[in-house]
Amino acid sequence: MRVVIADDNLLVRRGIASLLEEEGIDVAAQAGSGDELLSDVEAHSPDVAIVDIRMPPTHTDEGLRAAHEIRVRHPETAIVILSQHVEFGVAARVLAERPDRLGYLLKDRVTDVEDFVGTLRRVAGGGTALDPLVVSRLLASEPDDGSLHGLTPREREVFQLLGEGLSNPGIAERLEISLRSAEKYVSSIFVKLDLPDSGSESRRVLAVLRFLGD
Repeated sequence: MRVVIADDNLLVRRGIASLLEEEGIDVAAQAGSGDELLSDVEAHSPDVAIVDIRMPPTHTDEGLRAAHEIRVRHPETAIVILSQHVEFGVAARVLAERPDRLGYLLKDRVTDVEDFVGTLRRVAGGGTALDPLVVSRLLASEPDDGSLHGLTPREREVFQLLGEGLSNPGIAERLEISLRSAEKYVSSIFVKLDLPDSGSESRRVLAVLRFLGD
């Protein structure tokens, strides 16, 4: 797997590069700005671009805008956004556009290299990966009609894992329940919330986010 890394902090991007190279990941380039990132993606055609949101010159949303350009020009390149804080509007915006090949993680919560590499592989393969804290914030902003109140405590747990992009087997493993039980919980959730279950992980995430954003 080939990646490019974009972060205006030299130590951060070199640290990420070093950790990934130790895991056998090909780090093709490191960028300190959105413009550099776009050039590096053009030159190296990476499987994944790891992108900080706030980059020079204004340190507002240059990274996010560069990520959007990459998704337009190079739809085969997956994006993993790294953020210092939970930015609800950013998460909802980029995920609503197209949730496949997309990850949204918080820097301070990336503490396990194997998990991080697993996230890169998931999004490179077409999936979605959201930091659990991001999903929790999305759940906290549920619709005014209180529709989620109809879910049982266990169904809310499963609903959160759906938002993180987990498949039914992944949910079963995380909650230490049978696959059949996980499937029943997921089916019940989609019936109660009147959400289509297409079987696609990214589409399931999008359905959840659309529900929360209504």
